Amino acid sequence: MREPSETRILTVASEHLRLHGLKRFTVVAVAEEAGMTHANVYRYFPSRAALVDAVVDVWLKATERRLADIADGPDPADDKLERLILALAKANRDLLTEEPHLFAALSLAVAKRHAISRRNRARVRALFERVIDEGIASGSFEPRDRDRAIAFVIDATHRFIHPAALELESDVPQQSIDGRLATLIHVALRVLITGVV
Repeated sequence: MREPSETRILTVASEHLRLHGLKRFTVVAVAEEAGMTHANVYRYFPSRAALVDAVVDVWLKATERRLADIADGPDPADDKLERLILALAKANRDLLTEEPHLFAALSLAVAKRHAISRRNRARVRALFERVIDEGIASGSFEPRDRDRAIAFVIDATHRFIHPAALELESDVPQQSIDGRLATLIHVALRVLITGVV
């Protein structure tokens, strides 16, 4: 559990990042608004980059909780996998359109392979694995090779969830992206059900 001062710093830092972006984000400004010295901020976050990563991590963990709720639900594995993919794609797309500065910070963390990005990737992959394993155990999915099947799903969804891919297609109409994603999900489920891989 975070200390009150740490929580206050993160709240203020999140607001500063959302309003001003990475270029104008400073520890001094965050400290001033939080009512403390910048030295106090550094007690909790050793650098500006660590503070930015902590803000991004709050968003990542909230998204992970929503995905875990889907994975933990009572639905059949094929429904859960579809909902997982859709929820992850929507969360990242919404971040791009609604919180561009926070999205830019996430993109940087992913591009630079920051620890928060690597941990998030591992946790999200574990959720996908759990749902696919559940489908295998129930007989809904019958892949020839479990690991290849999981890799296929992760690889196939990459263009709809990776920040760089989302940014490249930011001008593509949402309806087109939704249609392509629906087709991809249909194909991925058929691959898992019929044992193509």
